[in-house]
Amino acid sequence: MSKGFKSAVLLLFLLIGYSFNVKAQDSKVGTWGIVTVVLPGDSSHKWGGYSELQTRTNGAFSQFQYYEAKAGVSYDIDKNFIALLGTGTYHTYDYTDLGKGPTTNEYRLWEQMTVNQFLYRIKFEHRYRVEQRWVNGDYRNRFRYRLNMFIPLNNTKIVAKTWFLSVFDEVFFNNKAPNFERNRVSAALGYQFDKKWIVQAGWINQRNYTAVQSSAKNNIMLMLMYRINRKNGVAGERVPTTTD
Repeated sequence: MSKGFKSAVLLLFLLIGYSFNVKAQDSKVGTWGIVTVVLPGDSSHKWGGYSELQTRTNGAFSQFQYYEAKAGVSYDIDKNFIALLGTGTYHTYDYTDLGKGPTTNEYRLWEQMTVNQFLYRIKFEHRYRVEQRWVNGDYRNRFRYRLNMFIPLNNTKIVAKTWFLSVFDEVFFNNKAPNFERNRVSAALGYQFDKKWIVQAGWINQRNYTAVQSSAKNNIMLMLMYRINRKNGVAGERVPTTTD
């Protein structure tokens, strides 16, 4: 593991530690911190995978309330069609009383297909996901679709030393009423340093729907991605997608 990645993980845990000591109060703006390690497939190696750690706070860089840890195995059907099998654990806390422990514990499996479209400068990613969820012991299904658009700013492709914009909208459905559960929209500015390191910073809004009302929250999103590159692989252009 490189020193840079270790530093990024340490920074994320420092954020968590700081957020434990801030006085609890409701906030209209939270924070999402995401660190991802990706082993992408390529023309010589069809199999790949990823792992990810994410934390969320109720306030801006304060009041820790949530973390998740995920991992998955991917297979490149071809350069534009990627299948993935993933699993993760998700834990939500009452930020006003962390000593009570998690109020929600979830274990999740999912199957996913990602379809990429490269239209010269604009890159589109279509992501289809089916989830099997165990929330505090209760089983649920969920279905998700995300459309993500990437626009490189100083190159025609997202390669080393490239600034880019990332914009997405994702909808969540389940098999119980109300069937439309959630909408998530985001806009971020990113930079790819080299073949390995990518950062993004931006805004993400998540609106949840219930039978009687809806609620939404804006969040600051910070994402760090590290790609593991194989020595003899030949990879095409990769979009710097978040795996959340």
